[in-house]
Amino acid sequence: MKEIEEFEHTLEKIISLGADETAVQWMDNIDEEYGRAPLIFKKMAERPEVLISHLLYKNAVTKTSSLDRKTIELISMAVGAALRCPHCTSYHMQAAAKKGASREEILEVILLSGMISNSSVLANAYRIFDEKMAKCIPCDNKGIELAGE
Repeated sequence: MKEIEEFEHTLEKIISLGADETAVQWMDNIDEEYGRAPLIFKKMAERPEVLISHLLYKNAVTKTSSLDRKTIELISMAVGAALRCPHCTSYHMQAAAKKGASREEILEVILLSGMISNSSVLANAYRIFDEKMAKCIPCDNKGIELAGE
């Protein structure tokens, strides 16, 4: 119930300030809390309604999460790393550190995200291999002499 009341209060503040001023204040808050705002937020801020709707969704997800902010940032960093997005990885690494993540925790998450990313590549390639190569290649090449035979 508390989250709903906070959400409604946030909506009231947006209406009273207006979209432009709300976007400016939220960007300032992000800069202060995380040290910088991601480029995507800066671009979204050019259309305040886009930034506000995105951040309302993001905040609703994170505020109702049972995970603490540090863990959320570590997961976000892992996803950025697995997707090979240096900007996301860098931003969320900085945010995780600001939320209390240690050097060791960050390094562990990098290893885990690399492991999962590698597994994803292999799983996808093996599935395609099984689909495309389901036929018996040696049987299909019966009449072809192999080199050296």
